[in-house]
Amino acid sequence: MTDREKDLLAQIPTQLFIGGEWRDATSGKTFEVRDPSTNEVIAQVADASPEDGIRALDAAVAAQDAWAATSPRERSDILRRVFDLVRERADDVALLMTLEMGKPLAEAKGEVTYGNEFNRWFSEEAVRIAGRYGQNPEGTGRIIVAQRPVGPCFFITPWNFPLAMATRKIAPALAAGCTVVIKPAELTPLTTLFFTQLLVEAGLPAGVVNVVTTSSSGTMSAPIIADPRLRKLSFTGSTEVGRKLIAQAAEGVLRVSMELGGNAPFVVFEDADLDAAVDGAMLAKFRNIGQACTAANRFIVHESIAAEFAERVTARVADMRVGRGTEEGVQIGPLIDDKAVAKASELVADALGRGARVTTGGEVLDGPGTFFAPTVVTDVVPGSAILREEIFGPVLAISTFTTEDEAVRLANDTEYGLVSYVYTQDLQRGHRMIERLDTGMMGLNAGVISNAAAPFGGVKQSGIGREGGAEGIHEYLSTKYTFLPN
Repeated sequence: MTDREKDLLAQIPTQLFIGGEWRDATSGKTFEVRDPSTNEVIAQVADASPEDGIRALDAAVAAQDAWAATSPRERSDILRRVFDLVRERADDVALLMTLEMGKPLAEAKGEVTYGNEFNRWFSEEAVRIAGRYGQNPEGTGRIIVAQRPVGPCFFITPWNFPLAMATRKIAPALAAGCTVVIKPAELTPLTTLFFTQLLVEAGLPAGVVNVVTTSSSGTMSAPIIADPRLRKLSFTGSTEVGRKLIAQAAEGVLRVSMELGGNAPFVVFEDADLDAAVDGAMLAKFRNIGQACTAANRFIVHESIAAEFAERVTARVADMRVGRGTEEGVQIGPLIDDKAVAKASELVADALGRGARVTTGGEVLDGPGTFFAPTVVTDVVPGSAILREEIFGPVLAISTFTTEDEAVRLANDTEYGLVSYVYTQDLQRGHRMIERLDTGMMGLNAGVISNAAAPFGGVKQSGIGREGGAEGIHEYLSTKYTFLPN
């Protein structure tokens, strides 16, 4: 570890943040945070108990009325100040994400830009919350429709995008006038703690945002979700966990936002610009080491161009540099842990056992970190686990199709519906795909689609609700109708 890395880590708070104060866990316990590229312990972070979680909710509840009563401009200004602070500290935030999550530093810098845009976007949306006033159809009175903050929120965020997953939830909640308890992932809590420090510096009042880090997410979260004072739950993670959280939230009839699993099809038609399709494939598959819910999971390529497409992506993937994310020119960092490596290995082995072949990669790499070689698998047949399960790793799996109807059937043959990618130069076909593919988002001749100004979310078992865009703030607002008779 370099002196620069040590100096940065020394600046990052490692306690719980409750009611405007940094404090140890009630038990005094901590848990380790490791650099996945070296397996080295880089921090000891407070390990919250269920009691700590309720104390955080107490603080959020106590601050709710005052925060809701602040002017939209005041909330906007705080979010704009934190946007400026994150931009000033961008290099530090990026390095911190690389240390705790492993992504290449260039990608971490991209996440800082993307994640920080939610602060700027929702600083602008805060002052545009509006209602409606008008005469009723019968002419007997006036209809007044107002928007009010939902109330205290509980957020559970994943490890793969430590900044963006926090800002995508916190920023709209603050803009709407809601207070927050956030539980970052055990594997990557440091970025959220650092961001919270910047929120305080931006002038956020005590109790508005509270952070509880824990090694036992379910144990600590359950009492918070069951507390009748909580009014909103938002989670990003697996569908399996999301189902359980929805069931828990049902008891209190909580508002929920769920951004869950994906199994994104990447469809390449015979008339596609192949250069653009290969470039898009590299972005859609290998961004964040393939550890993204939006990652292309199934490459469905027309049989007439499948061989050439496979040859081109194989050449590109074979040249990718693997290493610690801080090293110059590294494109593929470590997977988050041993479980992720084992899953990638199992999925590749299952595909090979069914007749597929590896054209590059396919193996676990030696070293102290959790590395898996960037991989291309071709001739993947229906029924392969790699077509059913979210890979969450640097493995590009190719299968083929003959007709447009077959491509649509294969693309939609999943319980998930987060995002799809389509490459075609036929404008009418592109419009048909917008209508026919069962996903909440689509990239048409584009391999990256996420944007703070756009509504992010899926259909089917990929989730409920939207984050970002004009739609994002409405997840944190409730509608109140008043009738005023003439």
